[in-house]
Amino acid sequence: MPRPHNRRPAPPRADEVPGFPARRAALRLLDAVLRRGDPLELALHGAAQGLPAADRALVHAIAAEVLRHLPDLDALIDGATKQVLPDDAKARMVLRIALAQVLRMDTPAHAAIATALPLVDGGPRKLVHGVFGTVTRSEPALPDPPTLPAEVVARWTDQWGEAMPQAAARAYAVRPPVDISLRNAGETAQWTEALNGASFAPGHVRLPEGAVIPELPGFAEGAWWVQDIAASCAARLLGAGEGRTVLDLCAAPGGKTMQLAAAGWRVLSIDQSKKRLERLSENLARTGLSADVIAADLRQWQPDGAADAILLDAPCTATGIYRRHPDVLHRIGPRQIAELAELQGELLARAAGWLKPGGRIVYATCSLERAEGEEQIERFLAEHDDFTLVPADAAELPAGMAPDAQGWLRSLPDMLADQGGADGFFIARLAKASN
Repeated sequence: MPRPHNRRPAPPRADEVPGFPARRAALRLLDAVLRRGDPLELALHGAAQGLPAADRALVHAIAAEVLRHLPDLDALIDGATKQVLPDDAKARMVLRIALAQVLRMDTPAHAAIATALPLVDGGPRKLVHGVFGTVTRSEPALPDPPTLPAEVVARWTDQWGEAMPQAAARAYAVRPPVDISLRNAGETAQWTEALNGASFAPGHVRLPEGAVIPELPGFAEGAWWVQDIAASCAARLLGAGEGRTVLDLCAAPGGKTMQLAAAGWRVLSIDQSKKRLERLSENLARTGLSADVIAADLRQWQPDGAADAILLDAPCTATGIYRRHPDVLHRIGPRQIAELAELQGELLARAAGWLKPGGRIVYATCSLERAEGEEQIERFLAEHDDFTLVPADAAELPAGMAPDAQGWLRSLPDMLADQGGADGFFIARLAKASN
């Protein structure tokens, strides 16, 4: 009689493991961000191609949690290994994905490791399994607030002092609030009450946490649109349009265009991205506001005539919106800052030539880097003696926001901290000489 074989059943194929395709996509997405330097939102399409919407959302959530807590996840991994894994080792990345799910997404440990191990088929499965077990058995907790990357802390400390990165870390731990701008600023009190929100300025409402945007009163009717309060300040500094012409440069997806149109400006909205301009046109249609939408590269485009005002929301590193886009803390460094600062200077100088004598230009970036803000304007004014800085007045700005002594607006992570904070922005208003 043949003896029974006590073989273990073969493990399931990777594609047969429930949830594996989403984790594989998360691995691809993180590789695109951390190794290639691609923006998280742009890389998501390629990494999660073919997955259903729910799985795409899961892929994004896993990657965002890994990026938000990367230094702290790495500290846990390094504390459980005898030899430090290279930063770009697949085993480290897989462990980050598995631990982020357990510690931030309430995924059971057995489910997290079951979907992680197939990611290292043909590789160090035992190492990943062992390190994961060592970490999870110690019942760790990620620090609150999260630890910012060391190079970011060093850069921001050098620019702003030690208190700023500490405030940035505290802000990082808080879900960013949702602000809206109103089509009719005269209805601020009405919409504040209807939406159970808080208002810091005419035309602004901060929504309560957890609000589901498309289901709220007024959204479908186009009474308002989502726009961070700091971003809204750029258009506020141009005031009422009274039928005059304004160029909204780098305009998509259109928050500032709609503000300007609602304030009575004749708006020409120019952006290089046709896809983002489609969204701008959809927003205009929903709100019933109008603007001339133009797809063009500002380095080649030329207006037919001089404008009364210009709003240049220049392409930037977006480090000011790190709370919403944690990838910028890991893919932006001195090289990217320098490259974008050069482009900003080129666009600002070019736009200045399109302004009528006596006209005003507002320059804005959602960046926390001086090279993209203060230094940019200081250099421009030194090279253009026909322009002067027009200081912002506190009365023009939302409550809790005030211009610096120089007259420009710089929103740092401690601004409006008790109310949920605001995105990091730099905004300066310049006037061209009349003669």
